[in-house]
Amino acid sequence: YTSHLRIEQHPHEEVPAKKLRLTKPSKSAALHVDLCKASSPTDALQYLLQFARKPVEADSVEGVVRILLEHYYKETDSSVRLKIASLLGLLSKTQGFTPDCIVDDVINTLNSERSHQVLAQLLDTLLVIGTQVPESLNMRHRLIDVACKHLTDTYFGVRNKCLQLFGCLGSVDKPLPRESEGGGTGMAAKDVQSIISDYFGDQDPRVRTAAIKAMLQLHERGMKLQQIIYNQACKLLSDDYEQVRSAAVQMVWVLSQLYPESIVPIPSSNEKIRLVDDSFGKICHMVSDGSWVVRVQAAKLLGSMQQVSPHFLEQTLDKKLMSDLRRKRTAHERAKELYSSGEFSSGRKWADDAPKEKVDTTAVNLIDSGACGAFVHGLEDEMYEVRIAAVEALCALAQSSPSFAEKCLDFLVDMFNDEIEEVRLQSIHVLRQISTHITLREDQLDTVLAVLEDSSRDIREALHELLCYTNVSTKECIQLALLELLKNLTKYPTDRNSVWKCLKFLGSRHPTLVLPIVPELLSTHPYFDTPEPDMDDPAYIAVLVLVFNAAKSCPTMTALFSDHTFRHYAYLRDSLSHLVPPLRLPGRKLTSAPEASGLASSVESAQNFLKESLTRVCSVQQLDAPGAQSLLEFTIRDLQRLGELQTELAGTADFCATYLHCQLLLMKALQDKLWSVAVPLYLKQNAMVSGAAAQVLEETYKLEFLYSGLESRQIASIHHVRLQAKALQLVLLARTRRGVEPLLSACEKFLHEVDAFQRLFVTELPHFQDSFVDKLLDIMPRLAGSKPADLVKILQTTLRHSCFPQLKLPEQIRRATAAIIEPTGESDNPLRFTSGLVVALDVDATLEHVQDPQTTVKVQVLYPDGQSHVIQPKPADFRKPGPGRHRLITQVYLSHSAWTEPCQIDVKLLLAYSSSTSRSLGPRSAWNESTEGPTPLESTIEGTIPLSKPVKVFIMPKPARR
Repeated sequence: YTSHLRIEQHPHEEVPAKKLRLTKPSKSAALHVDLCKASSPTDALQYLLQFARKPVEADSVEGVVRILLEHYYKETDSSVRLKIASLLGLLSKTQGFTPDCIVDDVINTLNSERSHQVLAQLLDTLLVIGTQVPESLNMRHRLIDVACKHLTDTYFGVRNKCLQLFGCLGSVDKPLPRESEGGGTGMAAKDVQSIISDYFGDQDPRVRTAAIKAMLQLHERGMKLQQIIYNQACKLLSDDYEQVRSAAVQMVWVLSQLYPESIVPIPSSNEKIRLVDDSFGKICHMVSDGSWVVRVQAAKLLGSMQQVSPHFLEQTLDKKLMSDLRRKRTAHERAKELYSSGEFSSGRKWADDAPKEKVDTTAVNLIDSGACGAFVHGLEDEMYEVRIAAVEALCALAQSSPSFAEKCLDFLVDMFNDEIEEVRLQSIHVLRQISTHITLREDQLDTVLAVLEDSSRDIREALHELLCYTNVSTKECIQLALLELLKNLTKYPTDRNSVWKCLKFLGSRHPTLVLPIVPELLSTHPYFDTPEPDMDDPAYIAVLVLVFNAAKSCPTMTALFSDHTFRHYAYLRDSLSHLVPPLRLPGRKLTSAPEASGLASSVESAQNFLKESLTRVCSVQQLDAPGAQSLLEFTIRDLQRLGELQTELAGTADFCATYLHCQLLLMKALQDKLWSVAVPLYLKQNAMVSGAAAQVLEETYKLEFLYSGLESRQIASIHHVRLQAKALQLVLLARTRRGVEPLLSACEKFLHEVDAFQRLFVTELPHFQDSFVDKLLDIMPRLAGSKPADLVKILQTTLRHSCFPQLKLPEQIRRATAAIIEPTGESDNPLRFTSGLVVALDVDATLEHVQDPQTTVKVQVLYPDGQSHVIQPKPADFRKPGPGRHRLITQVYLSHSAWTEPCQIDVKLLLAYSSSTSRSLGPRSAWNESTEGPTPLESTIEGTIPLSKPVKVFIMPKPARR
């Protein structure tokens, strides 16, 4: 031990150049020495805490565990034993270590342990070990036996852990074995479910919660829960403790999904009811619970109870109490009963002929106050989280029941006036989801349109989206909607695109309602010519978008257009083709859209063309230099054109074209004549080669960070091209620079990168046969020992004579793109402000297929004098309207000194990347995390890639007045 200790303390004295990786005995030896030195429990705890901060290699775990256990048996202080027990659990999670070997020891320590807290921690360690090796049946049975033995412990923590063991490791297919040795409790012969359900009535609420959670865990693992548990779970709904009620609600819901059609009796009556209806009533009752957490949970679960009877469902929107669900007997039956019992009214006492049955007031809780008005309560709750959960549940139930959707419409529309923006937004989204089932009345539409006054852009845009999918009942509704949307356009001009899109859908959904009001909308007159409206007016364009979209499915509408309307149609069809559809106009042909079947076959043929192009490029090695270059150039041009024609394959085609462009640049840079002439004569060519190498490096970062859907093989190909570019830069450095120092460090860095490539892509190396990296790895020992000049010569030869690895494509690659909507870049009016102060510029952009935009997307402002500012938008400025799509709405602050005349600035979006967070590196091992500072082979390279086209904005900083 002492020799090992000496090595650990002074590794730098013996071999200063190498990092020493410690072996198995040294860690356990160091720990042993530390624990022996400890004079008090506090010291021992301190050493254990220090030890816990350092990672442990998989092969030295066992030695460390033995030392810990040895100290555990000697230790008298329970807090130190507790820490050792928790360390055993942590160590057994080490990757590459199988914890079977320590199970016996941990079980042995349980027998001698007196402290309840340490017992609970040891059981927790056993739980960790059991979940690490779930396939070992024998071990699971042993651990369940241990849990049975300690279930009767007086400490709640121990009972909790035993129940957790049952839930995570209990056998889900057959009853537990009967083998409980050593005078076991005999519990093991019982079924896991009945053992757990015995603890539903435990005196400690934490144990009751743990019992329900263990049962739910069994359900998640695939065991079918028994219906007997239902009554016990229902009783727990009225428990005093919030966490018990919360778990019980979950349990009742699970059972309602397992046995929806089972029949259960109603207390205090001889009626019966479906279990799903019964549980629906009980969960509805929990929407009025005292704890808001339980109310949220109950409201959320109601939304997933699709099988409930419509009669019960409709009760949730009605506050009037139902009868107590006891079958009402007729007057004839009641008289017969009185006659048979000999009791007739004497008339002396008031109501002495009333029915004698007693009503148990606690049992009338079934549905009278349960489903009754549950959603009314939920939507009026004081906590906004409950209101949101109720709105979402209404949506889920309304989607499966059109009649319920109609009934809950008024309630949802009322939620548009909620004081919390999040609730308003959610209710708009919900109405949009169920809009296919409903038609809005005029009074409802009035309430909906009032929200267009909202100052929140998100709310207004969500409402525009809702109106796109809404059906309205009368032409007055269309007029009302148009009027409010035009008001919205005047008040908030930035909503222009959103309002136009909304009117496009409104027109195409209601052509028959738009037709009678066309003369009024276009201000036409049967006899008189009316003045031609201004085409630059966004409100007039909005009206035309509504009319033209309605005209698409209403051929008689075009007869009502005046001459200038046809001219405006031609203009808008060209400038706003996404909003104005092709119309069948007099004397014009209608351009037909391609059929869907033809579209599918064209995508397939385009995919085949893409594959053939890549296969053809593989023969580039056999061609002479000019032929190979022209083949690559033609293929790149074909792929770029393919990306423009087929939007589905745009990302894949762009990726391949960029990759082949890198290969073409490398091929041009490695031409024979460049390298056979003396250096001074070819300075111009050297400049060309260094430019090509820098461009290839830039393109590889684009390939890696701009495209999503890549597999490790494509990332390896990108890194391979990057290595070739770096080798080319190294050769150039040797040709143009004098001096050994810079060259020596560059060579060392390059060899580190080759080594890193081998470590990262060890599984992909077989696909790189005869490639540049393959040849380098073959002679790696020789390279490491050679001088810089020799290394450069080897690199130069290898670069020129290595083959071109084939690019294999995954299913779909998507390219990250962005488009700036605001500012448009069309305005000639300069943005004026006082120099030295700031002016805010609104930026609105759409992003497609950008991963994690909150951290990677930045806005760049480029001033005419070459100054550049990069701004990081706030995370709250990003919205996600759909999968793969993001929206950036932010403000950029501009400032500059005074100019004599207005000039244009460029605004564009950038994608920031950091090569240390490269997808290729994957999760770093625990050992690497412990070494101080980054190792030289993983140096971080950061940069930005242009993501959108720049937009020009006129600005004019004026000098400050004196």
